[in-house]
Formats: sequence, C-alpha cells, structure tokens
Amino acid sequence: MSAVLDQAVLPVYPRAGVTFVEGEGMWLVGDDGRRYLDFAAGIAVVGLGHRHPAPLAAAHEQLDRLWHASNLYWTEPMGELAARLSQRFGGAQAFFCNSGAEAIEAALKYARKATGKTGVLALEGSFHGRTLGALSATGQPSKRAAFEPLVPGVRFATANDVDSLRTAADDVGLILLEPVQGEGGVHPLTPAFAAAAAELAEELGALLCFDEVQTGIGRTGTFFAFQQLGVQPQLVTLAKALANGLPIGCLLVADDAAGGFAPGDHASTFGGNPVVCAAACAVCDAVDDALLASVRAAGERLAAGVAALPGVLEVRGRGLLLAAELDREAAPVVAACLDAGLLVLSAGERVLRLTPPLVVGPDHTDLALDTLREVLA
Repeated sequence: MSAVLDQAVLPVYPRAGVTFVEGEGMWLVGDDGRRYLDFAAGIAVVGLGHRHPAPLAAAHEQLDRLWHASNLYWTEPMGELAARLSQRFGGAQAFFCNSGAEAIEAALKYARKATGKTGVLALEGSFHGRTLGALSATGQPSKRAAFEPLVPGVRFATANDVDSLRTAADDVGLILLEPVQGEGGVHPLTPAFAAAAAELAEELGALLCFDEVQTGIGRTGTFFAFQQLGVQPQLVTLAKALANGLPIGCLLVADDAAGGFAPGDHASTFGGNPVVCAAACAVCDAVDDALLASVRAAGERLAAGVAALPGVLEVRGRGLLLAAELDREAAPVVAACLDAGLLVLSAGERVLRLTPPLVVGPDHTDLALDTLREVLA
C-alpha cells in the first residue's frame, strides 16, 4: 500500500513503511495484522486512546443529526464546547478552526488588531506551525529558510533567559510561548520566566499567548499547562487532543482581553463543526481530576523508568510529554522501536519523545520500557 501511495501523495512527511487500519485504546493495528503499542498518540493527539467510547459515541450521535450548518448560524455542540472551555479557563471567548496552525494564525491576527502593534516576540527553538504566519513565529531556522521572506516583525528570545526577553521587545503586540517546547526538544519554561513574560506584556500593552496545541487538554497533568506556571495569559491556542483525533483548533481569548475582533475580521468555514465539537465536549468531560492525577503519576513512573535506560543522558518534560536526551542519534532508535512493535517519536537529532495516550497503564509502561531497553542496549 505505501508504495502505491508514494506516487499519489505529496511527499511532505517522511512516512514509515507501515499502514495502520485499526486502533483500540493503547494499540494500533497494521494492514498485515500486526499490533503496535502506541507511545506517540498521533503526536500527542489521541489523548484518551484510540476509539475511546465517550467521544466515539458523541460523534456518532451528532453524525446522525447534523454535520454542518456554517458559522452564519449557531449549533448546540459549538456553544457547549465554548462554555466548557470558558469554565476551565476562568472566563474566555472561543474561536474554533481546524488545526493548531490555524489557531496560531488567529492569535497573530487578534493581537495585531487588538493592540495596534505588529511585532511578535517568540522563542528560539519554538514551533508554532507550518503556515506562513505560524512559521514566521517558529524559532527554528531550518524550517524557515526555504520559505523566506516570511512575515516581518518577529523577534526571538531565549527560553528561560529573562534578560533576552527585554532585549527583543520593541513594538511587540504579542508574546507567544509554548509552556513546554515540544518539537524543539521538550524544554519546559520555568515559572520565573513565564512571570517575567507576563510582566513584560503588561508593560508593553501586549497580549501574552500560550501555545498549548501540544501541552493542552491534560497532557502535562493539568488541563492547561500554564496552570503549573502561576501565570494567566490573555490568549491560549489549542488543537491536537481537544477532539481526540478529529480535526479541531481553538483560540481562547480571556474575558478581560475581549473586543479585538469584529464580525468579518476572521473566519473558518469548517470551524466549530458539530460532529467534532460534540466529540470535544466528551473529551473535556473525560479529562477530570482523577485522570489528571493519573497523568501526573504515570508521567513520574515513565520518566523514572526512562532515566534508568542505557544511553539516556537526561529526561525532561511535564506529565506525559517527556523527552530523553540520548548518547546517539534518535532516528535509528525510533525506527528500531517500530520494528519491535513500539511507536515513539523524536524531537531533535538526539532526542527521543514519548507522548503516550493519557490512559496509559503500568503494564503498557513496563512493556514500552522493556522494548526501549532492548533497542538501546
């Protein structure tokens, strides 16, 4: 199958030679019937595991009622999801779209309109998406170079370096931060750095946005990762795990920062899709205090196990967004794990990334650690 698809699909991903046809909980099944333990979760997307009964039932029920009505009208699932997210955030308005990159684009436009300032302050090593605006705020030159010139006015500071924030802060209307840099190597921000960014945003009349596309919806052990930093932002972007694998993105605007957009300023034809929003409501309900506590415990157990593996120099991250700095290149390790029936990710030349579904159990963790031990030995 993969050889046929190579001729029909643009080669924008370095796809592995496996075609998945079924998923259940922590497991994926290839077209040859082989089972794979999933410690990637679709790149931190399938937070509740494959075919979780709650979003599955919600999506099926909504699919039997209404698929699409356009954003010229209200639908019940969109309103219900917005209310759930507002309650979790502490008072916010939602704009729904289809991906993390779209959510970032909305944040960029919202901050420019609301503040009247065109400058953006982001971080070196950050990743915010592949569209031109999101790519412009991505602090990885290798991803940017082929598409320059990009959107002007973006400056980059160094994560957890407070002095670098102020050096890069001219004419800034948006400070854009990942609470944990995911694609950039899984580097958590410190509370002190987040507090300094919030203080700087207030001084400049800028908006502070946390990009929680990868960290949000329980991934780090709290519903939003920023809750561990002691800072309340004006903007938050969400996507990935919000609908457990169905396509959705969201920009949340705090009530005290509302008013930046007027009708006609922004749009997304499929944003707020009823089927997807119904699934996302079920996800929000499932990510409760008990699951979040389980994520924290599972993350500690997994981190301790990975730290004891051969070839691991450092383990970092939050909750179930973890990385292992290796003494060797990560790509061959990822490939060898796949051959052994375990899906893992990389986040840098020597960085192994582990983002299992939030429902991972001790038996799954032990099996993954055994496989990694054999591969790394």
